[in-house]
Amino acid sequence: MPSDAALENLARIGQLDKVPFSQDLMTRMLATARSRLTDAQRNENSTETRFDCAYTAIRAIADAALLAHGYRTSTSKPGHHQTTIQCLTHTLGVSVGIVRVLDALRKQRNLSDYDGESITEQALTECIDQALRLQELAVAKLPGAGT
Repeated sequence: MPSDAALENLARIGQLDKVPFSQDLMTRMLATARSRLTDAQRNENSTETRFDCAYTAIRAIADAALLAHGYRTSTSKPGHHQTTIQCLTHTLGVSVGIVRVLDALRKQRNLSDYDGESITEQALTECIDQALRLQELAVAKLPGAGT
């Protein structure tokens, strides 16, 4: 299914809301991602804080990519983080395999936040690496993202 048709279908079933594009909002979302990614790389922060910051960067980039296509997730619906991440195949051309990795990081974040599960160094490194790659992709593909 072509990307635009897939996004339109998600809107039709209530998983996405159509919104007007705002360069200012997208710029702020990407600035949030950069800031969180900087914090994720600060060794003086706890592993959990660093992981949470890297995950927030991933989500902010995914939200900005949706906005660039005229959508946002329906935050009143459960699973909106999952939907945002899964849409990366349509918004930034992220491979399905990488989306699976990002979704595993989302699940790890939930386990940490809601069940107190510890974050491993491996999970932290993976989350930061994925956020950095996603940031590079956003700069290359989103209008005005490199500013």
